Amino acid sequence: MKSGPHLSIRFLVASGVLVAVAAAAVYLSYELVVKPRQALQDQIREQKGAILKLEQEKQRLEAYLKILKHIDRRARIEVLRQAKDPQGSLQTTIRFTEVDDAGKPINASREFTLPGQEVYFDTLVIKFDDHFIEQGDPSKGGALMVFRRIFSSAMRAEDGFVIDKEGQVPEVYAERKASSEFEKDLWKHFWDLANDEKLAKERGVRAIHGDAPYMRLEPDRVYEICLRSTGEVIITPGIRMAPPAE
Repeated sequence: MKSGPHLSIRFLVASGVLVAVAAAAVYLSYELVVKPRQALQDQIREQKGAILKLEQEKQRLEAYLKILKHIDRRARIEVLRQAKDPQGSLQTTIRFTEVDDAGKPINASREFTLPGQEVYFDTLVIKFDDHFIEQGDPSKGGALMVFRRIFSSAMRAEDGFVIDKEGQVPEVYAERKASSEFEKDLWKHFWDLANDEKLAKERGVRAIHGDAPYMRLEPDRVYEICLRSTGEVIITPGIRMAPPAE
């Protein structure tokens, strides 16, 4: 009879020890198994998310690089003659021909004789926001350019030879079905857009300005002046003209 209280105490102590052991086991199981597993799963999820983002960025960059290689407008410049006139001034005669991607003429060639050797190709360029280009938007999926005039360093720009009429859609665009009222409005209000950020943004225009790359032309050479979809105007290095067919 007297051992009853002692048994109760022993039972309570034993129960407490068991509870403590069980709690410790649960804690150790969480710390050594569950928690590391959760951390590993979180890390795997983060890595999968990072890989997905990298893959998406890779696809975007690949699409952008493909766009960079696309030419929206191209003209061939052939240096036909380069000689001094009776007054001793160097004169350069060129043939200007707009061509397609295959090098086939789009319209009639034009010949110009300019004083000097450094020739400027004065252009007006409209560049749209990148996402329009990446998505291949039918109206804004490429840059637009006007060949404003051609002049040399030995003459005034105002005296240059006009190629496209300012304020009008260039012939090469006007002949396409894609030429729309939207494009006509852009060229008609070119300088308004160039001086009004809000107006330009409403039309998706990223940049709008003049661009006049130039080249020191050499005789019997052929150059190309090109507009990339992203809006860069470039002149390719000259190559020797093929001899006339016999």
